[in-house]
Amino acid sequence: MSPGQRRAALMIAVGALVLGAFVWTFWPRPVAVELATVTRGPMQVDVSDEGRTRVREIYQISAPVNGRLLRVEVHPGDSVIGGKTKVADLLPIAPSFLDVRTRTQAEAAVSAAEAARSLAAADVNRVKAELAFATSDLRRARSLSASGAISTANLERAQLAFNTATAQLATAQAALRVKNSDLEAARALLIDPGAKPGQASQAGIPIIAPVSGRVLRVPHESEAVLVAGAPILEVGDPAGLEIVADLISEDAVKVHAGDAATITDWGGARPLAARVRRVEPSGFTKISALGVEEQRVNVLLDFTGPRAQRAPIADGYRVIVHITIWRSKNVLRVPVAAMFREGRGWAVFAERDGRARLARIVVGHSNDDVAEVLSGLTAGDRVVLHPSDRIADGTRIAARTPE
Repeated sequence: MSPGQRRAALMIAVGALVLGAFVWTFWPRPVAVELATVTRGPMQVDVSDEGRTRVREIYQISAPVNGRLLRVEVHPGDSVIGGKTKVADLLPIAPSFLDVRTRTQAEAAVSAAEAARSLAAADVNRVKAELAFATSDLRRARSLSASGAISTANLERAQLAFNTATAQLATAQAALRVKNSDLEAARALLIDPGAKPGQASQAGIPIIAPVSGRVLRVPHESEAVLVAGAPILEVGDPAGLEIVADLISEDAVKVHAGDAATITDWGGARPLAARVRRVEPSGFTKISALGVEEQRVNVLLDFTGPRAQRAPIADGYRVIVHITIWRSKNVLRVPVAAMFREGRGWAVFAERDGRARLARIVVGHSNDDVAEVLSGLTAGDRVVLHPSDRIADGTRIAARTPE
């Protein structure tokens, strides 16, 4: 081979090498993807939300009248016996201080009451004198009537005068007692807060536990002045626990009484079993942590497992409630991470001979992990998880090697 031919062959080889490198560099490579297999198996759909435990029947003990509550000696957790255990004492309230105007009015009322009592006492003395005269007159009339000196009508008039004077004396004495009471009431307005009340006013009201159980809360432990109806403490039976979960209304309509539930995040190692007892018929508005108004509905659940498993749980504990609203033992399942919207329906990219193929699917029930496939896929198909914008129908793909 001549030198010119060798140079030409060398240039051709170099050019072919450069062209091959260029083609290899820009030749489209398979997109590395994560694949998952469509399988058949059991599936269930849960509605989950935060809940809290509470004693089913809580009895709030309140002040029956205005009074001074002595320091409550029972504490949360103490046992009480219904109808026997005294939990608090309520005493009468000490009188309040009087301002200058009120005191002056009270002193004037006392003076007026004293004057009215004096007037009533004078009236009693006047009626007594009239009764004494009527008594003497009746005695004379009887003597004269016996001797025939006066007529029967005059005797009857004397008897009438005596009876009238007797009745007037009783009336005057009753009026005097009324005025004495009015005077005492007027003087009572002047009692200072520091004055010692009488024994009768010191008698307090013992507050007795209405039911047997344990003390749950004591909002007023120290001595305080309470108005009628103010709470003193709460009593209940911790064994009768229930769970209340406020679900969003669109989830609550899927829940029915008798649905099974699982309780997690309560602090124990294993989930607890529960069952829905009632879905309350009325909702309420609640502001979420993001400041969004939500319509919520309270769902009440009962524990169904052994009490020993939930022994540490008491009133007011936070839990997570998972209520099963649908389940099946054998459905075709696809990971929800592979699904994306295609028009108004759902679709996935299925692996076919090393390429991604768009597959439109019809979905039934779904949860956070998988969805029920009604049509569009078969068991054993492999689908692309978390498809990116680099993948389209016909794109070459390769399974990503786990790191």
